[in-house]
Amino acid sequence: MNALIELCYASPVFYLGLVFVVSLLVGSFLNVVVYRLPIIMEREFKADFEAYFAAQPVNTSASSSAVTPGSAASTTASDEIPTPAMAASNNSEPFNLIKPDSTCPGCGHRIRAWENIPVISYLMLKGRCAGCKTAISLRYPLVELATALLCTWVAWHFGVSVQAMVAIVICWFIIPLLLIDLDKMLLPDQLTLPLLWLGLLVSTQQVFVDSTTAIIGATAGYLSLWSVYWLFKLATGKEGMGYGDFKLLAALGAFVGWQGLPVIIILSSLVGAIVGIALMLIQRKDTNLAIPFGPYLAVAGLLTLLYKQPIIDAYLNWVLL
Repeated sequence: MNALIELCYASPVFYLGLVFVVSLLVGSFLNVVVYRLPIIMEREFKADFEAYFAAQPVNTSASSSAVTPGSAASTTASDEIPTPAMAASNNSEPFNLIKPDSTCPGCGHRIRAWENIPVISYLMLKGRCAGCKTAISLRYPLVELATALLCTWVAWHFGVSVQAMVAIVICWFIIPLLLIDLDKMLLPDQLTLPLLWLGLLVSTQQVFVDSTTAIIGATAGYLSLWSVYWLFKLATGKEGMGYGDFKLLAALGAFVGWQGLPVIIILSSLVGAIVGIALMLIQRKDTNLAIPFGPYLAVAGLLTLLYKQPIIDAYLNWVLL
């Protein structure tokens, strides 16, 4: 390990190339996370829902007066409340981030190792499944390439350092959070909470900020959006954002500290407002159009982590002009 670190110090090209290749591989796995994690969450929710209703006592006297034994109505009612055993049998095969192996959704062709090389396999297969020749979404290689380029940029910015390693891991969390929120309007706790704990953990070593600043940043990040949420709900009766946004800003606050929160909020709100207005105009001024806020928080958080002070200086210079 020491030899590898020394080589990274001695050869910036090797260092950046190593980060690029590793992040390219991680990007391939992030595609799996983006696709499977929402499905896993949905299955868990359905299983809990079914188990809850299966455990509820049935009022047999009321049901017998309403329907006769063996009638169609009674059969339908029993079918609508599956037992835990039935729920388990429906999901007997493991489905997680590792199993089952990736397959083509069109023909079920099992993706072989050589067909799963990031970016390269897509080019070799000319963007089509090796089994049925169905077009493969361009998003897969783009996510892989974007992950590699973003992490290489971060590595170049921080150099060979602990800050670079932590910032790269942050990117590995931010990318799936951004994409899942765009797809499903969802920021999973499975990603936001570990990111928050990581921020608090590295603050003990003052990687970006000290522990006190990180704790205040995480707390202020959560409470700021939580307050906006409730003020908006009390004023309009509608929910303006989800709790996942609170947790994401708390996680980002643990890395950038409370001083960086205004930068994140201003940047994300500005870009979000511009995109929201544009979409409302395109979709005939639909004021009820739901727009995920997580992607803007994620991008603003990463920019703040990298360029917090230059952004603050530029803003102050603009204000004082």
